[in-house]
Amino acid sequence: MNDVAPYQERIRRKLTEALQPIYLEIKDDSKRHAGHAGHRPEGETHFRVTVVSTKFEGLGLVARHRLVYGALSEEIYERVHSLNMVTLTPQEYNYR
Repeated sequence: MNDVAPYQERIRRKLTEALQPIYLEIKDDSKRHAGHAGHRPEGETHFRVTVVSTKFEGLGLVARHRLVYGALSEEIYERVHSLNMVTLTPQEYNYR
């Protein structure tokens, strides 16, 4: 894929397409990991994502994370070293 968009925007687009979230927050956490494994000076290697989607209903944590990893397999292969995920159904999000 020759996508020229920054990785954060690619993550947003792909998670939106795959999960149709009602809430999506993506934070580039790379600066906090300077000097750690997988860090690159140009950033976009470590992300925190919060995804709220009806696609998670009836799924356990591992299955939810697999959906996210599946949607972002290219980004993980190419550059993203770490994804810190919060994956919630709308009901779970409302009672948080």
